[in-house]
Amino acid sequence: MGKDETGDDPDRSPREWCALSAARLRDGRPESALEAAQKAAGLDPDAEWAHRLISLAEERLGRDAEALAHAEHAVRLAPGSWPARLRLSAAQRRAPGGWEQAVRQAELARAFAPEELTPHLQLGDLALIRGEHRRARTAYAAALERDIAHPQTRVNLGLAWLRWDSPRAHHDPAWPLDPRESGRARRALEVWSRQTRLLLAVATLAIAFAALSLDLGPQARLGGAAVLVAVAVLTVRQARRIGVWAHVPAMFGRAPWLGTSVVSALVAVAAFAAWLVLPAFTSALDPVWAGLTGILVLGWPALAVLHGLGGVWRGRPLRALEEFAMARGEREGRRNTGVVLWIVLGRVWSVLVPLVLGALVLEPRAAVVALAVPYPLMEAYRKARHGEDRWLLAAALLVVVAAPACAAGGVFALAWAWWAGLGALGAVLALFALRGARAWWRGAPGPWRASLIMCEPLLGDAPSVALSPEVRQAFAYARSVVLSYTGPVGPRVVGAVASVTRAGELRLIAEPQAWTAVEDCPRVAVFAADPLQRRFWVEVRGIALAGSDALRVTPSHVLVGEFPGRHQRR
Repeated sequence: MGKDETGDDPDRSPREWCALSAARLRDGRPESALEAAQKAAGLDPDAEWAHRLISLAEERLGRDAEALAHAEHAVRLAPGSWPARLRLSAAQRRAPGGWEQAVRQAELARAFAPEELTPHLQLGDLALIRGEHRRARTAYAAALERDIAHPQTRVNLGLAWLRWDSPRAHHDPAWPLDPRESGRARRALEVWSRQTRLLLAVATLAIAFAALSLDLGPQARLGGAAVLVAVAVLTVRQARRIGVWAHVPAMFGRAPWLGTSVVSALVAVAAFAAWLVLPAFTSALDPVWAGLTGILVLGWPALAVLHGLGGVWRGRPLRALEEFAMARGEREGRRNTGVVLWIVLGRVWSVLVPLVLGALVLEPRAAVVALAVPYPLMEAYRKARHGEDRWLLAAALLVVVAAPACAAGGVFALAWAWWAGLGALGAVLALFALRGARAWWRGAPGPWRASLIMCEPLLGDAPSVALSPEVRQAFAYARSVVLSYTGPVGPRVVGAVASVTRAGELRLIAEPQAWTAVEDCPRVAVFAADPLQRRFWVEVRGIALAGSDALRVTPSHVLVGEFPGRHQRR
């Protein structure tokens, strides 16, 4: 049997090409997977599985429009296929204005196959991306009921416990808006806020120095007015880049720190203008003048500290670590574990520092309470069993050493113990800064929440159910076909007329009540016996949807067997 130039067997059947494409996708080879799926579709244009795989490969290659087109075609070929509905959901999620349809398709996939894990996982992922963390946890719990050890579900459930926000947290995926437009607006607002606050802080220090030290008060006022003109120029320049002003208030609601940053810049502009019009620079000790100076100079670092603390204290990291620990085989699980340990370390450090400093100022013996503070960090390490980040390990050991050192300094009045404990806490901050700088230099994930990532499983690669020649023959020659469906008062069995399409879909003509019933419960079973092989019977379970002239049944399970009779006797 020959091979083509890629080493593939050219005599493969369409399903064999599809299986090869799915394997290549799992190996992270979307280009060759696309090639194999296209060969399958070329051999059998009605192969719904092939179009799903083409869609998935196109999505992995970043071609979202092509992925959506093939996903829609797969659904047209097999409207009752839950993998096709799931693939369409994943493709619509990336299309502007397609979010509601993505959720609808995922719900249909769950209704078609409630026993399958993947539809529940997709619904959880959709909720997680939108920031609906409680709904995401509910969907992931339902998925874990199908497979308690599913690693990708465990990773994403851990993110839900952390109250993780996607990188596009400012953008509501349900908006009929291209995320790139809201992304440009977010960047413009961030740049304006950052540049404005930095410019005003530097100008404040320069003007104060010129007025108080060089006795150049009038000239300093003129310089301040020029700074306000520069701020106006910055504002106009960045405002032109925002083309979605109607969505800006909602963006602030979804990303509170973005709104806080913009508001703080507006406050800084107002404070700087008020600072200039005061009976200027008469006394550096004037409380109003000093307060405005503090807002202008210290507002930026204060906001950065609050932002960092907000990220550290958001969510339940210990609960998330339990989930990540059960998915150690996943790259995302290992990476998130390291980030969460840094978050726990940050929590412990942020409690330990004010506690120790307060004890040092008020009552040194109260520092004994510091002995209990590192316990959550030790518990986190016990749950995570993670030792890949040596910087993290060194910082954790410093925290563990700092607590008893400060306690000993307070209880026994040992100055060297105080110095050792405070020095260790300062060294933790230095290690964090060095670790962050190293990650930034290398382009690697840093020790902060922005480095958390979710698992994005392959959606829609499950094989379709094929009807064997024997099954097709049974329906082609059967004298009677029986349809079983769930009616308003319970299960019902009726006779039907059936045919099998080239794509492997059953077309049924049945009583009108069946058409009405499948709208509420589309899960049906169709029975037939082969009159040519009298002992042979077949049962096809699947999803029935009303077509223009017949019920379309997409098979999900096929059972075959033989009737009991004399041939079974020995």
